[in-house]
Amino acid sequence: MATMIKTETLKYAYPVEEGEKQTFALRGVDLEIEKGSFVVVLGHNGSGKSTLAKTFNGVLLPAGGKVYVEGMDTCDENLLLAIRQRVGMVFQNPDNQIVANVVEEDVAFAPENLGVPTEEIRKRVDDALKAVGMSEFVRHAPHLLSGGQKQRIAIAGVIAMEPACIVLDEATAMLDPIGRQEVLSTVHRLNREKGITVILITHHMNEAEEADRVIVMDDGVVAMDGSPRQVFTQVDALRSMGLTVPDTVDLLDRLQKDGLDVPLDALTVEECAGAIAAALRAN
Repeated sequence: MATMIKTETLKYAYPVEEGEKQTFALRGVDLEIEKGSFVVVLGHNGSGKSTLAKTFNGVLLPAGGKVYVEGMDTCDENLLLAIRQRVGMVFQNPDNQIVANVVEEDVAFAPENLGVPTEEIRKRVDDALKAVGMSEFVRHAPHLLSGGQKQRIAIAGVIAMEPACIVLDEATAMLDPIGRQEVLSTVHRLNREKGITVILITHHMNEAEEADRVIVMDDGVVAMDGSPRQVFTQVDALRSMGLTVPDTVDLLDRLQKDGLDVPLDALTVEECAGAIAAALRAN
Protein backbone atom coordinates (compact mmCIF):
# COMPACT_ATOMS: atom_id res chain seq x y z
CA MET A 1 0.00 0.00 0.00
CA ALA A 2 0.99 3.64 -0.46
CA THR A 3 2.57 5.53 2.44
CA MET A 4 0.62 8.33 4.14
CA ILE A 5 3.18 9.43 6.75
CA LYS A 6 6.81 8.47 7.20
CA THR A 7 9.27 9.50 9.90
CA GLU A 8 13.03 8.99 9.73
CA THR A 9 15.08 9.11 12.97
CA LEU A 10 12.66 11.81 14.14
CA LYS A 11 13.74 13.86 17.15
CA TYR A 12 12.02 16.70 18.98
CA ALA A 13 12.93 18.74 22.07
CA TYR A 14 10.72 21.40 23.65
CA PRO A 15 12.34 24.81 24.24
CA VAL A 16 13.95 25.29 27.67
CA GLU A 17 15.12 28.27 29.67
CA GLU A 18 18.71 29.33 29.21
CA GLY A 19 21.00 27.20 31.32
CA GLU A 20 18.54 24.31 31.60
CA LYS A 21 19.33 20.93 30.09
CA GLN A 22 17.41 20.10 26.91
CA THR A 23 15.43 16.87 27.07
CA PHE A 24 14.24 15.14 23.92
CA ALA A 25 10.56 14.19 23.83
CA LEU A 26 11.21 12.14 20.68
CA ARG A 27 14.51 10.30 20.42
CA GLY A 28 14.80 8.80 16.96
CA VAL A 29 11.39 7.57 15.77
CA ASP A 30 11.18 5.55 12.56
CA LEU A 31 7.62 4.89 11.40
CA GLU A 32 5.73 4.30 8.19
CA ILE A 33 1.93 4.62 8.23
CA GLU A 34 -0.02 3.24 5.30
CA LYS A 35 -2.83 5.10 3.56
CA GLY A 36 -6.27 3.93 4.60
CA SER A 37 -5.08 2.30 7.83
CA PHE A 38 -6.46 2.80 11.34
CA VAL A 39 -3.54 3.24 13.74
CA VAL A 40 -3.70 3.73 17.51
CA VAL A 41 -0.74 5.27 19.37
CA LEU A 42 -0.59 4.46 23.08
CA GLY A 43 1.69 5.57 25.88
CA HIS A 44 1.72 6.99 29.39
CA ASN A 45 1.89 10.74 30.01
CA GLY A 46 5.28 12.02 28.84
CA SER A 47 5.92 9.06 26.54
CA GLY A 48 6.02 11.27 23.45
CA LYS A 49 2.76 10.16 21.82
CA SER A 50 1.14 13.62 21.60
CA THR A 51 4.42 15.22 20.53
CA LEU A 52 4.61 12.64 17.74
CA ALA A 53 1.04 13.44 16.66
CA LYS A 54 1.80 17.15 16.36
CA THR A 55 4.72 16.47 14.01
CA PHE A 56 2.40 14.73 11.53
CA ASN A 57 1.03 17.97 10.11
CA GLY A 58 3.75 20.44 10.99
CA VAL A 59 2.35 21.81 14.26
CA LEU A 60 5.78 20.85 15.58
CA LEU A 61 8.82 20.63 13.30
CA PRO A 62 11.64 18.12 13.81
CA ALA A 63 14.73 19.01 15.81
CA GLY A 64 16.38 16.15 13.95
CA GLY A 65 15.36 13.63 11.32
CA LYS A 66 12.42 14.03 8.97
CA VAL A 67 8.64 13.75 8.68
CA TYR A 68 7.10 13.19 5.25
CA VAL A 69 3.39 13.47 4.42
CA GLU A 70 2.68 11.77 1.10
CA GLY A 71 6.33 12.44 0.31
CA MET A 72 6.15 16.13 1.32
CA ASP A 73 8.78 17.30 3.83
CA THR A 74 7.18 19.12 6.79
CA CYS A 75 10.32 21.26 7.11
CA ASP A 76 9.61 22.84 3.71
CA GLU A 77 7.61 26.00 4.54
CA ASN A 78 6.26 26.13 0.99
CA LEU A 79 4.55 22.77 1.53
CA LEU A 80 3.02 23.36 4.98
CA LEU A 81 -0.38 24.52 3.70
CA ALA A 82 -0.68 21.49 1.43
CA ILE A 83 0.44 19.21 4.27
CA ARG A 84 -2.15 20.64 6.68
CA GLN A 85 -4.86 20.19 4.08
CA ARG A 86 -3.88 16.52 3.78
CA VAL A 87 -3.57 15.86 7.53
CA GLY A 88 -6.30 17.28 9.77
CA MET A 89 -5.90 17.48 13.56
CA VAL A 90 -8.58 17.02 16.21
CA PHE A 91 -7.47 17.94 19.73
CA GLN A 92 -8.51 17.02 23.25
CA ASN A 93 -10.88 19.90 24.00
CA PRO A 94 -13.49 20.49 21.27
CA ASP A 95 -14.29 23.93 22.73
CA ASN A 96 -10.83 25.07 21.62
CA GLN A 97 -11.61 24.17 18.00
CA ILE A 98 -15.12 25.57 17.71
CA VAL A 99 -14.96 29.13 16.38
CA ALA A 100 -18.54 30.01 15.34
CA ASN A 101 -21.94 30.38 16.99
CA VAL A 102 -23.75 28.11 14.54
CA VAL A 103 -22.72 24.55 13.63
CA GLU A 104 -22.76 25.01 9.85
CA GLU A 105 -20.65 28.19 10.11
CA ASP A 106 -18.10 26.37 12.23
CA VAL A 107 -17.78 23.51 9.76
CA ALA A 108 -17.48 26.01 6.89
CA PHE A 109 -14.69 27.98 8.59
CA ALA A 110 -11.69 26.03 7.26
CA PRO A 111 -12.85 25.70 3.63
CA GLU A 112 -13.72 29.43 3.58
CA ASN A 113 -10.18 30.25 4.69
CA LEU A 114 -8.83 27.97 2.00
CA GLY A 115 -10.71 29.98 -0.63
CA VAL A 116 -13.11 27.19 -1.60
CA PRO A 117 -16.03 28.50 -3.77
CA THR A 118 -19.32 29.14 -1.91
CA GLU A 119 -21.27 26.40 -3.73
CA GLU A 120 -18.56 23.86 -2.96
CA ILE A 121 -18.46 24.94 0.71
CA ARG A 122 -22.19 24.28 1.04
CA LYS A 123 -21.75 20.77 -0.34
CA ARG A 124 -18.73 20.08 1.88
CA VAL A 125 -20.56 21.25 5.01
CA ASP A 126 -23.59 19.08 4.25
CA ASP A 127 -21.42 16.06 3.39
CA ALA A 128 -19.21 16.50 6.47
CA LEU A 129 -22.16 16.78 8.87
CA LYS A 130 -23.78 13.75 7.26
CA ALA A 131 -20.52 11.81 7.61
CA VAL A 132 -20.45 12.38 11.37
CA GLY A 133 -24.19 11.90 11.86
CA MET A 134 -24.87 15.53 12.81
CA SER A 135 -26.97 16.80 9.87
CA GLU A 136 -29.96 17.59 12.09
CA PHE A 137 -27.83 20.00 14.15
CA VAL A 138 -26.82 22.17 11.19
CA ARG A 139 -28.34 25.35 12.67
CA HIS A 140 -27.75 24.59 16.33
CA ALA A 141 -25.45 26.52 18.66
CA PRO A 142 -22.34 24.38 19.33
CA HIS A 143 -22.12 25.40 22.99
CA LEU A 144 -25.48 23.70 23.65
CA LEU A 145 -24.25 20.32 22.40
CA SER A 146 -22.85 17.45 24.48
CA GLY A 147 -19.11 16.79 24.60
CA GLY A 148 -19.35 13.92 22.13
CA GLN A 149 -21.48 16.00 19.75
CA LYS A 150 -19.02 18.92 19.95
CA GLN A 151 -16.15 16.59 19.11
CA ARG A 152 -18.07 15.23 16.12
CA ILE A 153 -18.57 18.84 14.93
CA ALA A 154 -14.81 19.38 15.31
CA ILE A 155 -14.25 16.26 13.19
CA ALA A 156 -16.75 17.54 10.60
CA GLY A 157 -14.77 20.79 10.40
CA VAL A 158 -11.67 18.75 9.58
CA ILE A 159 -13.52 16.55 7.06
CA ALA A 160 -14.72 19.67 5.22
CA MET A 161 -11.08 20.29 4.32
CA GLU A 162 -11.16 16.90 2.56
CA PRO A 163 -8.05 15.49 4.26
CA ALA A 164 -6.52 12.14 3.43
CA CYS A 165 -5.68 11.61 7.10
CA ILE A 166 -7.18 12.60 10.46
CA VAL A 167 -5.06 12.64 13.61
CA LEU A 168 -7.02 12.63 16.88
CA ASP A 169 -4.76 13.76 19.71
CA GLU A 170 -6.42 12.51 22.93
CA ALA A 171 -9.72 13.58 21.33
CA THR A 172 -11.77 11.30 23.60
CA ALA A 173 -9.96 12.12 26.86
CA MET A 174 -12.51 14.66 28.12
CA LEU A 175 -15.59 12.69 27.07
CA ASP A 176 -17.87 10.36 29.01
CA PRO A 177 -18.24 6.75 27.77
CA ILE A 178 -21.18 7.64 25.50
CA GLY A 179 -19.29 10.55 23.96
CA ARG A 180 -16.21 8.38 23.45
CA GLN A 181 -18.28 5.75 21.67
CA GLU A 182 -19.88 8.40 19.42
CA VAL A 183 -16.47 9.68 18.33
CA LEU A 184 -14.97 6.21 17.87
CA SER A 185 -17.93 5.02 15.79
CA THR A 186 -17.59 8.12 13.63
CA VAL A 187 -13.88 7.75 12.89
CA HIS A 188 -14.17 4.00 12.28
CA ARG A 189 -16.94 4.68 9.76
CA LEU A 190 -14.87 7.41 8.03
CA ASN A 191 -11.94 5.02 7.82
CA ARG A 192 -14.07 2.16 6.52
CA GLU A 193 -16.35 4.01 4.11
CA LYS A 194 -14.18 6.90 2.89
CA GLY A 195 -10.74 5.32 3.19
CA ILE A 196 -9.48 8.17 5.41
CA THR A 197 -6.31 7.26 7.30
CA VAL A 198 -6.98 7.57 11.04
CA ILE A 199 -4.31 7.99 13.70
CA LEU A 200 -5.80 7.90 17.19
CA ILE A 201 -3.64 9.02 20.13
CA THR A 202 -5.17 7.72 23.35
CA HIS A 203 -4.58 6.28 26.80
CA HIS A 204 -7.80 4.24 26.71
CA MET A 205 -6.66 0.69 25.91
CA ASN A 206 -10.12 -0.48 24.85
CA GLU A 207 -10.13 2.08 22.03
CA ALA A 208 -7.32 0.14 20.35
CA GLU A 209 -9.07 -3.23 20.10
CA GLU A 210 -10.39 -2.69 16.56
CA ALA A 211 -7.33 -0.90 15.16
CA ASP A 212 -5.29 -2.28 12.28
CA ARG A 213 -2.13 -1.46 14.18
CA VAL A 214 -1.06 -0.40 17.67
CA ILE A 215 2.10 1.61 18.33
CA VAL A 216 3.28 1.95 21.94
CA MET A 217 5.50 4.91 22.78
CA ASP A 218 7.79 4.92 25.81
CA ASP A 219 10.40 7.55 26.71
CA GLY A 220 10.35 9.10 23.24
CA VAL A 221 10.84 5.89 21.24
CA VAL A 222 8.63 3.19 19.72
CA ALA A 223 8.55 0.39 22.29
CA MET A 224 6.03 -1.88 20.53
CA ASP A 225 4.47 -1.98 17.09
CA GLY A 226 2.04 -4.61 15.83
CA SER A 227 -1.57 -5.75 15.65
CA PRO A 228 -3.72 -5.34 18.78
CA ARG A 229 -3.42 -9.08 19.47
CA GLN A 230 0.37 -8.98 19.12
CA VAL A 231 0.73 -5.97 21.43
CA PHE A 232 -1.85 -6.70 24.15
CA THR A 233 -0.64 -10.24 24.81
CA GLN A 234 2.61 -8.68 26.12
CA VAL A 235 0.89 -7.95 29.43
CA ASP A 236 3.92 -7.78 31.72
CA ALA A 237 5.90 -5.60 29.30
CA LEU A 238 3.01 -3.13 29.02
CA ARG A 239 2.61 -2.99 32.79
CA SER A 240 6.34 -2.34 33.18
CA MET A 241 5.79 0.82 31.08
CA GLY A 242 3.01 1.98 33.39
CA LEU A 243 0.23 0.92 31.02
CA THR A 244 -2.83 -1.19 31.57
CA VAL A 245 -4.31 -3.70 29.12
CA PRO A 246 -7.90 -4.04 27.88
CA ASP A 247 -10.29 -5.36 30.55
CA THR A 248 -10.74 -8.63 28.66
CA VAL A 249 -6.98 -9.30 28.51
CA ASP A 250 -6.59 -8.35 32.18
CA LEU A 251 -9.26 -10.89 33.14
CA LEU A 252 -7.72 -13.62 30.98
CA ASP A 253 -4.26 -12.90 32.38
CA ARG A 254 -5.51 -13.23 35.96
CA LEU A 255 -7.36 -16.46 35.14
CA GLN A 256 -4.27 -17.81 33.39
CA LYS A 257 -2.11 -17.05 36.44
CA ASP A 258 -4.70 -18.84 38.58
CA GLY A 259 -4.22 -21.96 36.48
CA LEU A 260 -7.00 -21.76 33.88
CA ASP A 261 -5.76 -22.54 30.37
CA VAL A 262 -7.05 -19.51 28.45
CA PRO A 263 -5.45 -17.55 25.60
CA LEU A 264 -4.57 -13.87 26.09
CA ASP A 265 -5.51 -12.77 22.56
CA ALA A 266 -9.32 -12.96 22.98
CA LEU A 267 -9.77 -9.18 22.89
CA THR A 268 -13.49 -8.64 22.43
CA VAL A 269 -16.05 -9.41 25.14
CA GLU A 270 -17.54 -12.15 22.94
CA GLU A 271 -14.13 -13.75 22.28
CA CYS A 272 -13.21 -13.51 25.95
CA ALA A 273 -16.46 -15.13 27.09
CA GLY A 274 -16.02 -17.88 24.50
CA ALA A 275 -12.44 -18.58 25.57
CA ILE A 276 -13.40 -18.82 29.25
CA ALA A 277 -16.37 -21.08 28.48
CA ALA A 278 -14.18 -23.36 26.36
CA ALA A 279 -11.52 -23.57 29.09
CA LEU A 280 -14.12 -24.41 31.75
CA ARG A 281 -15.62 -27.13 29.54
CA ALA A 282 -12.15 -28.59 29.01
CA ASN A 283 -11.66 -28.77 32.75
